[in-house]
Amino acid sequence: MTRPLIFMDPFPRTEEMVYTADAAQALDQLGEVVSHFGGRAPDSLVESVLPRAEIIIGQTAMPKERLDRAPNLRAILNVKANWEPNIDYAEAQARGIHVLSAAPSMAPAVAEYCLGQAISLSRGLTEGDRLFRTGSESYGIAGARHHYGLLGTTVGVIGFGNLGRELVPLLRPFGGPILVHDPWLSDDYLRTQNVEPVPLAELLGQARIVFVLAGVTTENEGFLDRPMLDRIQPDSSVVLASRAEVVDFGALVEMGASGHLRVAIDVFPEEPVPDDHPIRQSDRILFTAHIAGALKASYARIRSAMLDDAAQILKGLPPMRMQRAVPQQAAISRSR
Repeated sequence: MTRPLIFMDPFPRTEEMVYTADAAQALDQLGEVVSHFGGRAPDSLVESVLPRAEIIIGQTAMPKERLDRAPNLRAILNVKANWEPNIDYAEAQARGIHVLSAAPSMAPAVAEYCLGQAISLSRGLTEGDRLFRTGSESYGIAGARHHYGLLGTTVGVIGFGNLGRELVPLLRPFGGPILVHDPWLSDDYLRTQNVEPVPLAELLGQARIVFVLAGVTTENEGFLDRPMLDRIQPDSSVVLASRAEVVDFGALVEMGASGHLRVAIDVFPEEPVPDDHPIRQSDRILFTAHIAGALKASYARIRSAMLDDAAQILKGLPPMRMQRAVPQQAAISRSR
């Protein structure tokens, strides 16, 4: 019997991330693996595997014309945490092809990052470190006069997808109200998750700590514009950990650099950020280089979920661990 063909085209993921020796061994037990690393697979290679491919692992472009040439395709397993606009999601769904994302595997690390940054901002930890190193520190209440904590504090979560659902359980022990805004979800559903659904303007006006966790689409790019950001209480903390395109990035940086808001940023409109970019001079902002989800444990979860769902699908069973694409949402996603 011909073994199922599994085509691995996971750029920008590397072998170290998704094709370790144990993962390669497990995939080899499932079928014949054709792999390509170091960039997007060339069209000639893609076309050569389409007639036999049953599973594609990666972000290979699959418009309807290619789906027509892939009669045996059962699933596309995106091992990134986004939806790219290079797949005909509706057509794939109509043909019973599973289109899945590894986003849930990254979410625990991002949620942990968000909690850490919120505590660092509200308690002034990085500022305290800088003051100490220059001999400018103050001790006791004198050094913490402008700090606040998470205990009992109202927090706002913008976007209740994978990231929001992982973050909320980490926030519950602090006992404060948890406000959530997500236009894709009903208020009744959000209440079943023991969070308080509110309009965006209300969340921004009430929350002392704001987590921006929404994905970017063709419809919501820049929805956190300057007038919306102005609704946030002065000296509140804002953690941007999803996509930079959902916010007026320049306005957020300006508000953080001036001290009007306490800001932590992990994502940028352009990555990598140019060495001479002026935001590097904004020493009041807590910057990190898109590392929120980038733990070895995250990639181990991706490999595990990928292998589990590939095995399920090849047995004719439904996938259990990766996130299913909703065509209406995936088709308008513009996450990088």
